[in-house]
Amino acid sequence: MSILSEMSASLQKGKANDVKEMVQTALSDGLGAKEILEEGLLSGMGIVGAKFKNNEVFVPEVLIAARAMNAGMEILKPALASADLEPKGKAVVGTVKGDLHDIGKNLVIIMFEGKGIEVIDVGTDVSPEVFVETAIKEGANIIACSALLTTTMAAMKEVVSTVQEKGVADKITVMVGGAPVTQAFCDTIGADYYAADAATASEGALALSKS
Repeated sequence: MSILSEMSASLQKGKANDVKEMVQTALSDGLGAKEILEEGLLSGMGIVGAKFKNNEVFVPEVLIAARAMNAGMEILKPALASADLEPKGKAVVGTVKGDLHDIGKNLVIIMFEGKGIEVIDVGTDVSPEVFVETAIKEGANIIACSALLTTTMAAMKEVVSTVQEKGVADKITVMVGGAPVTQAFCDTIGADYYAADAATASEGALALSKS
């Protein structure tokens, strides 16, 4: 088994220290930062994401795998910076105004980063203006809004309206998700993309960033 395959397997098991050591060894052996990222870290996280989507693993396993990925990224980041590797996309992710739930949002962030998408986490209770202004300032191509309460879902429509008012609807895709959110609701408010879970959201974000 190659070191990158071992790295992927260790990441899936959440072995953070092993992943760190393997990243360091791979760099010392002359492997490229992009290759380590894509074939080692992102490969492992992608498998975890697919298993999560199929209910083969659950939130604790995802969080442990993400911790291992972050441990590897600490070692890899200087090499990535010097390689000037472009992220595959950039997303502003947050929970809408009036809603303080963050577990779903945090899972989406893990899955996005596991696809190589750069994330700006704007937190919870986020106003439509903050979502849109942050996306414009950071040059993000996606705004991903989460809501867990039926009473806060209406704020998603305001995000869509603000994107349109600012004249950036052709540059920024609005994704919506969360327990009470449906495809029908997404269509009603004019959002661009609905995702039923974090893994699906990450797949959609990657596809949107490539298009």
